Amino acid sequence: MVMATQDLDNLRQAEIARIGRKKLIGITIPAVLFAYFVYVFFAFDIMGLAERARMDNAAILVSDAVSYKTHVTRDNRSGEITVAIEGSRRATYSSEQIPEWANVDADSAEITLRHGHHVTYDGPIITYHHPEYGEIVIDTSNGVDLRIDAETVPDFINASGNRVSITTEGGRLSVTRSRTETMRYFAGWEMFFFDLASPYSGMSAGEVFETVTRGVQIDPEHSNFGLMVSNFWNNSIWRHGDVVWALGETILMAFLGTFGAAMIALPLAFFAATNFAPSKTVRFVIRRLFDFVRGLDALIFTIILSRAFGPGPMTGALAILLTDTGSFGKLFSEALENVDEKQIEGLASTGANAMQRNRFGVLPQIMPILLSQVLYYFESNTRSATIVGAIVGGGIGLLLTQAIQTTADWEKVTYYIALIVLMVVAMDAISGRIRARLIKGDGSGK
Repeated sequence: MVMATQDLDNLRQAEIARIGRKKLIGITIPAVLFAYFVYVFFAFDIMGLAERARMDNAAILVSDAVSYKTHVTRDNRSGEITVAIEGSRRATYSSEQIPEWANVDADSAEITLRHGHHVTYDGPIITYHHPEYGEIVIDTSNGVDLRIDAETVPDFINASGNRVSITTEGGRLSVTRSRTETMRYFAGWEMFFFDLASPYSGMSAGEVFETVTRGVQIDPEHSNFGLMVSNFWNNSIWRHGDVVWALGETILMAFLGTFGAAMIALPLAFFAATNFAPSKTVRFVIRRLFDFVRGLDALIFTIILSRAFGPGPMTGALAILLTDTGSFGKLFSEALENVDEKQIEGLASTGANAMQRNRFGVLPQIMPILLSQVLYYFESNTRSATIVGAIVGGGIGLLLTQAIQTTADWEKVTYYIALIVLMVVAMDAISGRIRARLIKGDGSGK
């Protein structure tokens, strides 16, 4: 009776202690998470990030991604006025091509913007006509002199001693000592199909169709259809031919890196598998080699190899190959360790040598799994090759980096990102169907 009472007391105390530990854990975990988030809040300077955020720049960025602007630029030193899309020399209008909303004459111009806004260049005097605020005059004859009637500068004007910038719903005006630029926005992507040098430039879709099907032959050396395709492919602004080539380079980098790594890793995996390695020492060395090349990211190998071999798509492919060799070596060796020994023993009983046993008894068991893994990595490396290409100077990643660095053609950034997403989606669909056929025996890949 006394022992039963003592056991009951001990059980009660143990249960009380267990409940106390659970309560402590229940309090400790939320407290640790809260402390971590507080640390992140201050360590990552969340408040400073909010203060530094420029919503006006973000709005301009979003606008530039889905629209383009035509610049009417005046050289304040020479007085020369040019009209160009995105300020590009390759997209500068000739005197016969200048759009109707920009009336240019010598060193003067009348520029009609949206919503009733317009700008006047009259020699060194620049006037922004705001339908609600009135006239804003800027004199560039001796520096940048802003003249307004109000005592305080409105929010849509950013003025300093050497620069005046006006941003409204009608457009933008930027004035410095050397240059005056008025920018009018238009929805869409400028000259996506044909540049200014093409005879199809400025035509509507219906006019292009009419010219191609029933129009007079424009170029005696090419049919109208062939000329249209050539003008589109060799568009000097969007460079569609170069973009397709860059996409091909990106896929090729991923293909060479992925399948090259698989070809190297497969024979080495036999030396890393417990049931195939000739000795523990060999297995240990091969596994550590896999750990080393797998432990360094492809970007690290990209930087190292670009210093050693110079930039280029092949350098990117080698970087992917090195990293994936370690990953495939680990995956392949684990697959080899789980093969069915009965098939191998059956071949051995017929007198088959080691090579024949591996070829006919091992590879058929693991090949669907290995190919599925290789295809998955190929799909993933298609994305990685974009970043690798930006470093080694190849593929679509290079074009994307160049477009970002110019900070002018954000619609091209949007275009390249859209192409990258479509490329990844296509690779995902293709590899998914192949993996489904290998594993399930059908083509119902998702």
